Amino acid sequence: MASVRSVNVGTPREVSWTRSRRTAIHKTPVTGPVAVRTLGLDGDQVSNRTHHGGVDKAVYAFAREDLDRWGEELGRELPDGFFGENLTTAGIDVNEAVLGERWRIGTAELEVAGFRTPCRVFSSWLRISGLDNRSWSRRFVAAGRPGPYLRVVAEGEVSAGDRLTVVHRPAGGVTVSAAFRARMVTNSTLATRELGE
Repeated sequence: MASVRSVNVGTPREVSWTRSRRTAIHKTPVTGPVAVRTLGLDGDQVSNRTHHGGVDKAVYAFAREDLDRWGEELGRELPDGFFGENLTTAGIDVNEAVLGERWRIGTAELEVAGFRTPCRVFSSWLRISGLDNRSWSRRFVAAGRPGPYLRVVAEGEVSAGDRLTVVHRPAGGVTVSAAFRARMVTNSTLATRELGE
């Protein structure tokens, strides 16, 4: 059964290892119901509003199964929320979700709106956590399993243990993984051309 294993929130912290000196990538699980609003979860904030947050990036989901795969590769068990996700899911391949797909979780309804792209802060977060971040962006892109960003269609409450039900799936839609690969391959090709490689 597809479910939410944990609901994770965080607020910006002052750090020495990012250019901006602030990040909210560190998310931790919370207990009890959490309100889901148009711009995200109560108790959760973003630091860099240029690249994070907003209506189409209100909530970020990542699968426990993918955290486990990365944990094996990185040599350490990764806790829920470690990749900065708000919802750690179980029993569903979130990367095979179709853009425009809608999920009912608790009393909220969310729509798959896009995908996460790796950034410098994400790589640095692994490094300061004592993990091997060499070529992290390339490795993350090669895996093709970024996890979806979700927009809030209907506000409500979510809790750890809530069932995740797909209530609408557009016919012939593009999956999160396919859209991510298409975008990242295009970006990589353009960068290579610009560098003359």
